[in-house]
Order: sequence, then structure tokens, then C-alpha cells
Amino acid sequence: MNNLGHCNFELIPKPFFSLFPPLKFICYTPSFHSLHHTQFRTNYSLFMPMYDYIYGTNDKCSDSLYETSLEKEEEKPDAIHLTHLTSLDSIYQLRLGFASLSSHPLSSRCYLLLMRPFTLIMSFILTSLSSRTFVFERNRFRDLTIHSHLLPKFSSHYMSRKHKESINKMIEASILEADKKGVKVMSLGLLNQGEELNGYGEMYVRKHPKLKIRIVDGSSLAAEVVVHSIPVGTREVLFRGQVTKVARAIVISLCQNGIKVMVLREEEYCMLAGSLSGHCKENLVPTINYSPMIWLVGDGLRKEEQKMATKGTRFLPFSQFPPTQLRKDCFYHTTPAMIIPDSAHNIDSCENWLGRRVMSAWRVGGIVHALEGWEEHECGLDEPVVKPPRVWEAALRNGFKPLVLPSLKTKGLSNGY
Repeated sequence: MNNLGHCNFELIPKPFFSLFPPLKFICYTPSFHSLHHTQFRTNYSLFMPMYDYIYGTNDKCSDSLYETSLEKEEEKPDAIHLTHLTSLDSIYQLRLGFASLSSHPLSSRCYLLLMRPFTLIMSFILTSLSSRTFVFERNRFRDLTIHSHLLPKFSSHYMSRKHKESINKMIEASILEADKKGVKVMSLGLLNQGEELNGYGEMYVRKHPKLKIRIVDGSSLAAEVVVHSIPVGTREVLFRGQVTKVARAIVISLCQNGIKVMVLREEEYCMLAGSLSGHCKENLVPTINYSPMIWLVGDGLRKEEQKMATKGTRFLPFSQFPPTQLRKDCFYHTTPAMIIPDSAHNIDSCENWLGRRVMSAWRVGGIVHALEGWEEHECGLDEPVVKPPRVWEAALRNGFKPLVLPSLKTKGLSNGY
């Protein structure tokens, strides 16, 4: 209730008070609260407005101010990041959840098991009764207004074929609505840019070629973050995981810079080899050796494979989701992410499993795209990763910083890296 009253916008729609008139006397609104501070001797009882109505201390302008606040023109963002729910407990990472939970990285907590009935009810309401995306976070970065929108589906829904069409319709509707409002950039987070779902967003660009909004999958920056996380002097790395657009960009960059990429599985080797040409292919090597100390890992990494790693191995994920941290004698880097500059405001909650004031590279990629005013889309599997060094340099120039483990001394590679 306290969080609701301190919002800077009206959250409860007018029909709620029409359908449930008593709600007006037991629930106070942000406009009711504002009059408590701006007017003299009115609206005392914040947690039970009924007493103000009983004793005549309610402000006569409460209802009209509430209706006026609802009619205000909605704030137009410059950029939108579209994400979704991950695990059941991820609903508590929302700004409308518990601040004590959302201000810490997403993790399993024992006491949340006691709240599981409430969690299931909230999950049902979000996923079954919501048919469109909605704003759950508003940030400011210099002159940019940045919104985060939530698609009310869990990661498990994206794995089901029967939800594919409904998810795509919600993403498409969100893009068209943002385009109509004049939003400049929309970045697709987590599984909203899945290759099988929409081809890294290319489906929407092909279907609506006159879009003014720019669709960004953030692959360029995500790949650069991983490349720049590799320790100085590394001569070989081990690759294991689902081959994605980011994975291809990383392997191309490493092979061009003379670093050997050892690939455990034949099918992954064949897919990666198709992205290379000339002498670069010589640096892509099939192997059955688990000895390299740097592992590039993605979705599909098995526990048995982790057990084969040498003590002290460093796991660098290139996927959207982090691997299970099975080994206590190894180092696990976060998923591709960067530390945001001090000029970013209203960053109060953590983005999934990342720490405070840390954003995923895919989300940062959209912000950088808007800051630089780039006119091209960055989406689609067939579209080459657009000048990765340019994206990396732009991110650094705008104040974003690399996120590295204290034990990993890294620096950029040669030839512009």
C-alpha cells in the first residue's frame, strides 16, 4: 500500500472504483497522497481514507485530481526494452513486487516456498489474464527516457510450441504500438529474440518494412563483452553450447585474432565452420580434450561436461541464461553485462540474476543504439553483426564499463579490440 501511494502515476483504473465503490474508502491513491502534503489539514488517514470521510477531513478535490491524473498524456519513451518472466520467483523482481527482493539478484530463497500459493495465484493472473505487454520500470539516462516492458509469460512458455503464436502476436503488437507513439528503439531481451521464435526479430521487420522504430537484438555488444572478458595472453578456448548469433560473432572475432577455438561436438563445429572463411578456419579445431582453462559456454552445457573441466577453469557464458554453477573450484562469469554509468537514474531493482546497477549487454545495446541515433536495425540471423568494435567503443564512450571477475585480468584484443 505504501509503494502504491508513493507512485508518481495513477495505477488503479477508474472502472475499479466504479465496480467496487468501497475500495475508495480503504485504498488511497497517489493523488490522494499528494493532497496530504500540499493542502492544509486534509487527507490525514492514508491507510484508511474512510476516516477522513467520516470526520470530514477529506479534501474535496481528491476525486477530481484523481480523474485529471488519469487523463494526463502518457510519457513517451525514447527506447523500450522488452523482457519477460523467467522463473516463478521472478515476479518478485518487478518494481511492483517487494523492494527487499527486487533490490537483490534473483536467487532461490527458502522462505519464498512459504509464499508459493500466493506466487502461483499471481503467476496465473499475469499469464492468463494479461494479453499485452505493460510498463514495469521507468529510467532516465541523460536526455533519454527509457522504459522496460514486461511480456507476461515465463521462460517455460517459450519452450512450448502452442504459445509461440500468442507470444509473437504480443511482441508484434508492442512494436507497432511503440512505433505509433514515436519510440526510437526497441531492444528484445531474453527469449523474445529467439531464433526459432522470430529469427532474432527479423520476422517483424520483414512483415512491417515501413517501421520507423529500430529493432535491436543486442548481439553485437553481447559478443564484444564476451570477447573482452577473455584474459590477456589466451591462446585457446573451449567452445560448448548452442550455436547462436552471438556465438558465431564471438568465434569469428577470436579466430580472426589468432586464438584457437576448440569445439567439443561435431555438429557445433560444422555450424561454426560455415560462418568462417579463408585462413580463419584453421583456428577452429574439433577436439575431445577438456584441458583449456577458458570455456565459452551456452545453453545445453551438461553437468557431466563441467565435471571434466580442469581445476581453475573459467566459464564465460555467451547465452542469455547463466549455467548451473556446479564446480566450486572454478570461476563463473556472469552472462554478458555491463556496469551502467552514474548518469542513469531510477535504477532501483536488479535485472534478474545480475547485481545492482548492472544491465545485460542486450539491454545496453538498445540504449547505446538510441544514444548514438543509429538508423539501421540490428536484428536477424542473416544480417551480419554490425561493426562490433563500433558498438563496444560507443558503449564505453557513453560511460558503460566492463563487468569482470576480480580474479580475471583482461584487456581488449588487437586490431581494434
